Amino acid sequence: MRWPRTVRARCAAAAALTMALVLAVGGGWLYTILRANLLDNTTGRTELAARKVAAQADAGGLPDLLPAPSSGVDLVLVLDPAGRVVATSRRSAEPAAASLAARLTSFRPPPGQDSASGIVTGSRAAGDAGGKGGERSDVVVVRATPPGGAPRYVYALTVLSDVDDATHAIALGLLASAPPLIALAAAIAWAVTGLALRPVSAIRTELAAVTGSALHRRVPDPAGGDEIALLARTVNTTLDRLEEAVTRQRQFAADASHELRNPIAAVRSQLEVVLTTWDLTTRELTTPELTTRELTAPESRQAARTVRAGTPGSVPREQELRDGVRSALADTRRLQRIATDLLLLARLDSRPEPAREPVDLALLAAEEAARRPRTRVPVTVVAPGPVPVRADPAQWERLLANLVDNALRYADSEVRITARSARDRAVLEVADDGPGIPEAAREQVFTRFARLDTARDRGRGGSGLGLAIAREIARAHGGDLTADDAEHGGARLVATLPTAPGSPTPAPHLPPAPRSSPAPHS
Repeated sequence: MRWPRTVRARCAAAAALTMALVLAVGGGWLYTILRANLLDNTTGRTELAARKVAAQADAGGLPDLLPAPSSGVDLVLVLDPAGRVVATSRRSAEPAAASLAARLTSFRPPPGQDSASGIVTGSRAAGDAGGKGGERSDVVVVRATPPGGAPRYVYALTVLSDVDDATHAIALGLLASAPPLIALAAAIAWAVTGLALRPVSAIRTELAAVTGSALHRRVPDPAGGDEIALLARTVNTTLDRLEEAVTRQRQFAADASHELRNPIAAVRSQLEVVLTTWDLTTRELTTPELTTRELTAPESRQAARTVRAGTPGSVPREQELRDGVRSALADTRRLQRIATDLLLLARLDSRPEPAREPVDLALLAAEEAARRPRTRVPVTVVAPGPVPVRADPAQWERLLANLVDNALRYADSEVRITARSARDRAVLEVADDGPGIPEAAREQVFTRFARLDTARDRGRGGSGLGLAIAREIARAHGGDLTADDAEHGGARLVATLPTAPGSPTPAPHLPPAPRSSPAPHS
């Protein structure tokens, strides 16, 4: 038998099996308890009848024919110690009573007790006496001591056919009620599970409709706070992130295509100019004689000297060729920077866990300033003391370099790097005294290929990815990067990172320049 595949069918099958188990255990327990109660009641009635006769025997007034017992007792026998019948409650049972008495002789009260009870089989005499025809009887024996005589043993027997019939009826009732109860449990589980899973079906249907061109669709959010409602909200949150990621990816692809198109077009234009200039020079040097044969070595050297010197009355071609190659090389370098930044952003987008080791941000700032001894404006460092963190040193060097490059692009007279600790955070600030960043654009500057309609545009160079890369690095380390106003005007970029308490501070090897003064040779 294969277990059902659907959740609804599994729940119904589980409910049916559970109900069957409950009925089996509960029915067995109920059957046992009811039968025990019936037997106890029967034994009590039988013992009461036996004690009534024993009381008569103790009083010495025991007749040969005992009065018919009440309360459903079928037969009462009085035997002497030898097992002979002294008295009986039914004359019609006397022929069989003798054989029954022989069997009952061995059943006597134990020493120290005046009564005993049990079940005797083959008690046909008791059944015949009661008109029930039973073979099993409940028997109780009570010892009686008549005055001045030998003891007597009073046996009272009750045929158990009524008890057997009652318990049999109970068993049949339990067995008959089991199938409908099991079916009812399965049906209820089927219906309840169907109602509970109805939102899941709606979620599945809506998810199937989510495609690359329909990322705006969301699954229905059922009311309440149950697991299915939480699932729907989680799915919608995931779809929100997916839509945002796809939107960013599409925007990024569009921006990257636009940014790469311009330098590629410039390189193509410059190469076409170089090729045109070369063709013009070649035509000026070409004679009918030279077009029909290969140049000799002296002729080749003469042609090269002519290209360098230019022909009489024409613009020197060598300078045009050099300028074209230089321009193409500059655009190629820009393409290389953009490609490198795109590769780094792709790696950061994959969210790898950065390698972490002890890093001193104050030392990192000093080293960055020392690497820029001849910048347009001086780079100064302010660090009251070591600022230990656990981070990827290469990535944070890149972060700081991007921030400093951005500040140098717009600073009027100074770029200041500040490294400090603030409670459980390490802070690395880079401030300039340039035009600043408008408050409305302080988030936009961290988008990829951001364009601002202010003095801080990308007409001054850069790939437009530096600040986006810096923020991704900060967030990959559990920190952040924000933009604010500098103290005396300009822009201030603030990177934060959780500190590493107890981290060993790297051995200082600061460059020979005070941290509160411009970097060396500035």
